[in-house]
Amino acid sequence: MPDVIPADSVGIVTPQIAQFDTPLALCCGQTLSSYQLTYETYGTLNQNASNAILICHALSGDHHAAGYHAVTDTKPGWWDSAIGPGKAIDTTRFFVVALNNLGGCGGSTGPTTINPETGQRWEASFPIVTVEDWVQSQVRLADLLGIKTFAAIVGGSLGGMQVLEWSIRFPDRLKAAVIVASAPKLSTQNIAFNEVARQSIRRDPDFFDGNYLDNKSVPTNGLGLARMLGHITYLSDDAMGAKFGRQMRHDSYQYNYGIEFEVESYLRYQGEAFTKRFDANTYMLMTKALDYFDPAAQADGDLAAVLSKAQCEFLLVSFTTDWRFAPERSEEIVNALIKAGKPVSYAKIEAEEGHDAFLFPIPRYMAVLSTFLTRVANRLTTEAN
Repeated sequence: MPDVIPADSVGIVTPQIAQFDTPLALCCGQTLSSYQLTYETYGTLNQNASNAILICHALSGDHHAAGYHAVTDTKPGWWDSAIGPGKAIDTTRFFVVALNNLGGCGGSTGPTTINPETGQRWEASFPIVTVEDWVQSQVRLADLLGIKTFAAIVGGSLGGMQVLEWSIRFPDRLKAAVIVASAPKLSTQNIAFNEVARQSIRRDPDFFDGNYLDNKSVPTNGLGLARMLGHITYLSDDAMGAKFGRQMRHDSYQYNYGIEFEVESYLRYQGEAFTKRFDANTYMLMTKALDYFDPAAQADGDLAAVLSKAQCEFLLVSFTTDWRFAPERSEEIVNALIKAGKPVSYAKIEAEEGHDAFLFPIPRYMAVLSTFLTRVANRLTTEAN
């Protein structure tokens, strides 16, 4: 944390816990009798609760989207570059809610928490959850906070899928949807990447069929490999080439299997660091939620027919070097919205960062997001008057 909190930072924030004792029926057929959601809020909810924005996180995200938890923190929340006073998601105008989804490992009910019915950790017994389940739980959080309608719901990647689901399933509960670097469903290749990641975890001898914590173990090798694979897909070839090229640690080849190229060192570091902050069961749950998401399936693949239910305006953003969720995937949603007669804006941003670009404060990207949300905020002011 900097010595002086920047004027555009939300500052020190404290996570909150919402307890729900009404059973939640899941798509998998199981039911959570009770559960908790960990969340953070930034800004102030106005008198008629009309200025709220919900942030939906991606695979490895959580509730800590902005600010700091303590003065000893070395870095802020994962989307601090976009959330704060005067930033694209302006906390002087909006009340921002960010949560850790069910199945996560940031404090919400998930594999690492205690099953109240057994008194033991859930671990492998935690049920498979879907984007639909997450949105249902988010609706309950909104109800608890007294938010009937969100001014906007915003998400990137897997978060964008949640935003899309909101617009279809609860169309009267959001005025604007911001979907960044996302897709209406995973491609076959993306499902394949997820399966390789899951198998890397499951084949680790320390996985113990998902009950590793009870065996005082962690499948660090498998989870680290899964993260290394994922990280490659989040970056563009140009970005990796510009950052590492063929830089080596030694003046000549060592002819062994140790680290020789700098990119090898980087990937190993990313994998090892990830195992210290993330749970393997959660990682597998998140990838399955990605795989299962396909809202158009309920209309024989007709996305426009499904989106005909939407009542909000949309902003879609893609990035030129994102090959995990390429611009064409965002454009599928844009074209479906146009066919359905819905108001939609679209920006394809020049960026070298690949899929991870949605996390970076790229000026053009931030300007597009800021302009769209400023329009939302101005409309709120007009309606209030």
